Amino acid sequence: MENIRVQDITQLDPKTLGILWTDGKKSALDVVMLRRKCPCAACIDEWSHEPRLKPEDVKDTVRPVKIESVGLYALTIHFNDGHRTGIYTFKYLRDLAPLASSGD
Repeated sequence: MENIRVQDITQLDPKTLGILWTDGKKSALDVVMLRRKCPCAACIDEWSHEPRLKPEDVKDTVRPVKIESVGLYALTIHFNDGHRTGIYTFKYLRDLAPLASSGD
C-alpha cells in the first residue's frame, strides 16, 4: 500500500468523489461520510480514539470545496461547513470504500 497513491479525483455526482488509484483500482466515496469520518483531533479523541463529532452534527448538505495533497501519503479536504483540518491518508481512504477494478 505504501507505493499506491491517488492518481486522479473526480466528482462522480454531487455527493460522491471518485478516486482512481495508481494500481488501477477505483473508489467511490460519499462526501458526507468522509466529513463524518474525519480523522482529525477535533473529530476523534487523540487518546481514547473515541469520536468527538456526532454524525447528526454534520448536515447532509456538506460538500468538499477544495482538496489538496499532503505529501505523497494523504489528502486534506476543505468542506463548505468550514472544516479543513482532517488529513485523510491514502490507506484510510482505501479502507473507507470498496474497490472496483479499472475495467468496471
